[in-house]
Amino acid sequence: MKGLLLAGGSGSRLWPMTAAVSKQLLPVYDKPLVHYPLTTLMLAGVRDVLVIATPDDLPRFERLLGDGARFGMALSYAAQAHPAGIAEAYRIGRDFLGGGAAALALGDNLFHGSGFTGLLRDVVATLDGATVLGCQVTDPERYGVATLDADGRVVALEEKPAAPASPIAVTGLYFHDGTAPERVAALRPSARGELEITDLNRSYLADGRLVLRELPRGMTWLDTGTPEALHAAAAYVEVVERRQGRKVGCPEEVAWRLGWIDDATLDRHADAAPNDAWRRYWRGLLAVGRR
Repeated sequence: MKGLLLAGGSGSRLWPMTAAVSKQLLPVYDKPLVHYPLTTLMLAGVRDVLVIATPDDLPRFERLLGDGARFGMALSYAAQAHPAGIAEAYRIGRDFLGGGAAALALGDNLFHGSGFTGLLRDVVATLDGATVLGCQVTDPERYGVATLDADGRVVALEEKPAAPASPIAVTGLYFHDGTAPERVAALRPSARGELEITDLNRSYLADGRLVLRELPRGMTWLDTGTPEALHAAAAYVEVVERRQGRKVGCPEEVAWRLGWIDDATLDRHADAAPNDAWRRYWRGLLAVGRR
């Protein structure tokens, strides 16, 4: 399975912070925002990822992430000239995917919690059509909303409904089989001129091939699209890291724990770090070992 990391958009709700830089490059506590969805894809076992961003921002992402070798990955890049909907990622990434399945992560979403890696690996192993992750929220009108039957099966999907029929929001992490680009090619833009991810998911629902996996209580999903949400995400990460002494969303650590890079490589990252706090952290990991 390959990955699509959508880091485009105008970030208008975060203006003027985004007047000169992508929102996915803004800090969430001690890391750029894009590190969090990148590590989500890594935890799903995805090592080959296409980063999609605006033409102006692409060089900044390449400077930050490089070709992915430091994480034991392969990263490539493509431009989204204008915000034209989440589903457009499949049009842009069609050749990259080569007919295979994909995990599509939005660049402004953060996931964290015990058991998350196991959930992701199970989704990848059992994918047959499309799988989305659902989360109960207090403001479902801001998101795509799934209505479930008594057996937990999706019976309806709505995009930002004024009167949601359900509190279950569809999160910014989607898994689709190799038919996704063809399905996107058949979509018509919505009233706001975008290729809607909800419409893509509806096409799978119509075929009886859409599964929703609801995040359990204790697992956190944060959307950082507003100043308040960005601040809340930073506060959440700070609390977890200060309390546990472990980083959230650190791609070098995730790569090391997955065995994608070895001890010597992580030690070289520590040597090269211009920040003593990061040097101490990575060397502390090496001292304790993987566990």
